[in-house]
This record gives sequence, structure tokens and C-alpha cells, in this order.
Amino acid sequence: MASLLVHSSISLSKQSSSSFPLQNNADIKSKYNHLPNTRRKPILSLSAVDEKVPVSDPSPSSYTGFQLPGTVQSLKLKLLSAVSGLNKGLAASEEDLKKADFAAKEIESAGGPVDLSADLDKLQGRWKLVYSSAFSSRSLGGSRPGPPTGRLLPITLGQVFQRIDTVSKDFDNIVELQLGAPWPLPPVEATATLAHKFEIIGSSTIKINFEKTTVKTTGNLSQLPPLEVPQLPEQFRPSTNRGSGEFDVTYLDSDLRVTRGDRGELRVFVAA
Repeated sequence: MASLLVHSSISLSKQSSSSFPLQNNADIKSKYNHLPNTRRKPILSLSAVDEKVPVSDPSPSSYTGFQLPGTVQSLKLKLLSAVSGLNKGLAASEEDLKKADFAAKEIESAGGPVDLSADLDKLQGRWKLVYSSAFSSRSLGGSRPGPPTGRLLPITLGQVFQRIDTVSKDFDNIVELQLGAPWPLPPVEATATLAHKFEIIGSSTIKINFEKTTVKTTGNLSQLPPLEVPQLPEQFRPSTNRGSGEFDVTYLDSDLRVTRGDRGELRVFVAA
């Protein structure tokens, strides 16, 4: 970033400033023409220098009520470092859960309250899930009922995305899965899209309402048509899964989003 350097060459004593009566510009110019050029420097000069000025992160106790951008950036890196290598939370231990939660609370505090009415455009797009504390239960449903996952179990979880359209209010969870098959058949690869509509409640809470699930096989079976699984009628749905849910957006910028679910789930997303 270009920095602006200001050089002031004003150096007048009280005596010199009051030694001469007021004169017109022509008289002043002729009076000082005989002076050396070094005495006629411009009063103010500006120069632009293309350089980066290092900014050291202050300690948390050195500021109140705000955070410098450099501090927010370092806290983002700290959070992503805390959740890296945890297989989206499936491999998280109790200690890992605590570290991730602490790092999330730091950046939530640094970013301040989220106002989705002002930052709705930042929700738009495709987000990649990098961590969910709920996955530490080893269930794809997290703290809700769901199929188990693991090395010896039939379902392996791949990438997980959220696709959000703030105009149509579409909110889709896109999950890549690998389904085990009896030997010697290869595993079946598929992508499940859980379609929702969303609405904003208050300043930072999002409510989603489930509509349908579409499963599309990929890989060797990509030629098969997608299979649509409609939502079960209300009377047949279990009491723990009514097809809707709420979560709070606790941090949001153009490339990172942190949310807290209605059952305490911490989730971290990066722009995809």
C-alpha cells in the first residue's frame, strides 16, 4: 500500500516573521530573488512510496472495543489451524473440541455481532465445511440421529458443501458419500443434495426448512439418473427430526463463516 510522506520545511522565528512590513507579491518576489535556492524550498512536499508497512499485532489487553485487521487475520489462521487434520471433526478428541471452541470464541469476539441484514450478500455462494463438532459423535447426523461412519462401516463421508442463494432463499447441503459394497464390487460413490429454504430471524439467526433429498451416483455409475427422496409426511417423521432447524451465524466475512447450531454444534466453513 502506498504510504504518504509529508515533509515540512517551515522554520520561521518570531523575529524573522515580524521583521518586514506586508508587501505585495511582486515586491516579495524581487526581494528574495537573490537568496540561494536552498532557502526557497517548497513549504510542503508530498511523495508516494510503494511499500508495505509492517503492523505488529497488539496484545489483547492493549485495545478495547475493537480489533485491528491484522489481529482478525491471525485469529482466522489460528481457528483453521485448530480444526485442520480432524477430518471435518470425525477424528476430533475432547481436547480437539475444546481447542476449536476456544479459537472460535476468540474470532467471534474479534468480529463482533453479525448483522445479516447488512451482510446478506456475504452469505451468497458455495461454502465448504472444514469442521463440525457434531461429527465427533461419529454419526453423519451429528447430534441428531444419522447413519454411522467409520473405517469399518458402510458409509464414508467425503466433502461437504453448503450452497446458498440469497435471492431464491435456497439453502442446499451437498454431501459426497462413498457407500460400501460386498466384495469384489467396488464402493458406490454418490452425492446427496439436501434441499432447504431459509429465512432470517432476528439479526444473525437462520432457520432452514427441509424440502427434499436428491441422490446422484458418480464415478462408474454416473450414467444413472438422480433419485429424489421426498420429505416424509409430518405424522411419520420422528420427533427428533421435524425437517427444520436453526443456527446462529457468529462470524462472517468474504471467505470464512462460523455458525453455532440449535444443539450447540460449532461449524466452520470456508468459501469454495
